Amino acid sequence: MLDKLSNDIAGLRCSDPHSASVLLCVAQWVDVGYRDVSFLDTLIAHFSDAPRTQMRLRDYICLRMVEGYRSFASEDAVRAIQIFEFVLQAEPNILEPHILALANFWKARAHRKQGEYEPAFQHIKKAEDLASGLNVPKLLAVMKIHESWMLFQRGQRKEAFHLLDEAETELKTTDHYLSLGNIESARGRFVRRSGEYRKALEHFDRAMALYSERFPDHTNLARALVNAAYVKRLVALDLTSRSNSGRAKGAQHTRCLEICRDALEMLERAGEIYARNRYQAGAGSVFVNAGYLHLDSGDIDRAEDEAKKAFLLGDQTKDHILMSRARTLQAAIQNERAEEELGEAPDIASHANLARVFAEEAIALAKLTQNKRLLAGAYIARSATAASDFFQDWETAKRFATLAGDLLSRDDRDHLSRELSQLKARILRAAGIDEMLRSWSEGIVGNRTFQQITEEFAEIVIPKVWIREDRKISRVASQLSMSPKKVRRILINANAIKHSK
Repeated sequence: MLDKLSNDIAGLRCSDPHSASVLLCVAQWVDVGYRDVSFLDTLIAHFSDAPRTQMRLRDYICLRMVEGYRSFASEDAVRAIQIFEFVLQAEPNILEPHILALANFWKARAHRKQGEYEPAFQHIKKAEDLASGLNVPKLLAVMKIHESWMLFQRGQRKEAFHLLDEAETELKTTDHYLSLGNIESARGRFVRRSGEYRKALEHFDRAMALYSERFPDHTNLARALVNAAYVKRLVALDLTSRSNSGRAKGAQHTRCLEICRDALEMLERAGEIYARNRYQAGAGSVFVNAGYLHLDSGDIDRAEDEAKKAFLLGDQTKDHILMSRARTLQAAIQNERAEEELGEAPDIASHANLARVFAEEAIALAKLTQNKRLLAGAYIARSATAASDFFQDWETAKRFATLAGDLLSRDDRDHLSRELSQLKARILRAAGIDEMLRSWSEGIVGNRTFQQITEEFAEIVIPKVWIREDRKISRVASQLSMSPKKVRRILINANAIKHSK
């Protein structure tokens, strides 16, 4: 229908009756995949000289809504939030419920882009409440997709999956390929968090197939490519950690190289899509993921180049999430340089201190958002820096490792939790179990709560009992009068056993 009216729409002028309403309608369709924002820009240009003081209030609000969406689409989430806030401050009885629902929906997404998850959740719920009374089930289904991610961030995994299922049921008979792809992409990110990498890749593959069917150059396709590349890197890391010696190790190494090459090719394709759409946040994500892949393969110089480019992009758009991710990567790079440095001691000190500075900046930037995993990753980087051969500051390392652990939930079973478990084990070995127990016996507990002390003690004792009891969880549970489920959880946290998929 829009294509049939394309000539009339292209000739739209501010003086035409209902022109602002038509413009807002087109903006909504662009949001779900119709053409692209450059098409919308050509229409907005016709309103640039509009005498706003003479416009009807409803037309002015519609025009502001379009400008708010355009700001959000061009990555200016701060300005978008300001515009939608202005719209929502209008007298409730003046605006139709549909416009109020849309303003809350778009504002929620702008807050989510900023990592402001609580206001995002509040606005998405308001949008759904308004939409539920408008008989717009498809729009409501799209809103549920966004709400599911916010619930997942809150640790409500079951409820998040349920919302995705509801949205899919409503949309699967339509050609809402963008939203259907978003559902599969969200599922991929959810199961990735629990360490189910193969299953996550299946979801991302389905998402990419849905996007490609209608939107081969859409930024959501690029995002799915980045997510899939990220998971492939984690699969390669898993293979590396399981490698044995001899021929099997060589085969695993070859397979890891193939997986990493596939991941880099995916990132290259994603980067091309983001470049065509001039989407800087996406390009920054490509740089960060490529940086980690190069770091894993030992190409530190290329990793450093990618990290610098990511941070500069984030700085340009004041994207605190991207900036923090880039600084966390830079901390890891500098730690690696300090460990491999063959030159003079001052060179090693320079890299070690840079790692500390980058990790602390990553923490500060992450705290400007409500992204717990982002902050946990920054804490882990700071802990790893303190635990480096240069600093060997075990008390600081333990403190930041504890802070990171407090932010991760039991459902977090991916590389972040494994990296933390390995780091805690290293700190524990280095600091000395005897020293820790001696300090506790003298009442020196630092800032730990009793619960934290109990958990740390359990992670020391239970793996030892488990080994003595022939690695039988049931026997440990019986001897210590604990539930087998709790014994298993503690063994996983202590990195004694792997989480069963």
